[in-house]
Amino acid sequence: MNESVAPRRPTLTIGVLTKNEAHRIAACLQSAAFADEIVLVDSGSTDDTVAIAQRMGAKVLIHADWQGFAVQRNRVLAQATGDYIFFLDADEIITPALQAEVEAAVRSNARAVWKIHWSVVAYGHELKHFLSQSSLERMFRRDMLVEYRGVVHEEPILADAEKNAPRHVFHAKLLHYSRETVRGSLEKLTQYSMLGAAKRAAAGKQGGVLRGLASGLAIFIRLYIFRLGFTGGGAGFLFCFFIALECFFRYAALHYDRGFLSEDVGR
Repeated sequence: MNESVAPRRPTLTIGVLTKNEAHRIAACLQSAAFADEIVLVDSGSTDDTVAIAQRMGAKVLIHADWQGFAVQRNRVLAQATGDYIFFLDADEIITPALQAEVEAAVRSNARAVWKIHWSVVAYGHELKHFLSQSSLERMFRRDMLVEYRGVVHEEPILADAEKNAPRHVFHAKLLHYSRETVRGSLEKLTQYSMLGAAKRAAAGKQGGVLRGLASGLAIFIRLYIFRLGFTGGGAGFLFCFFIALECFFRYAALHYDRGFLSEDVGR
């Protein structure tokens, strides 16, 4: 008598990048605990991030030789064993509603790419009406994803045969604790401005104060007015303003610091 064998259940790896995230990594990893595997690549934390992650069962690798976000994501990818991989940042939390959608997507065994919406939390306030970016590709069948490229705003590269794979968007939002303090925003301002300038210098682009003002003003109007940042009060203003400052200083540095730009800007 032949007995049918139940098909193997598809598995999920959640990948996380960290550096000095002790104050929030537990909440992040707790929200990812439903995954079959959590792979965490740390960039040389000097706080308790690594100890907390190990205590919570994550597979932790330490790579303090910072070469950019893409390199760190590729290190996660190299260690992942799940059929699917979801990339989660340390300042993000998967809500129960999003967890249900992710689990359903994994069960479907579909060859596809899934995008996420953010619900931004800035300076202790959730910007509930802010229209966040919805084109962030975060979940893939692992065998479709070749690598990531780029030091900042890194891009997933799919195998040639998979480039036209279906794209789906999760309806539930991913909580993104984007900016918790003004001090942290100032530190991020330096990193993202200089990395963005280096990326544009490598592409042969030109900078300058006027270009920076135009870029910063355009992004501020888009975020604060058209994406409803103004509905978030003071927190909404600061969130949009710091992003606009990054755009301005990116082009200012591209002109005035061009000979000193480097992609080696640590986290």
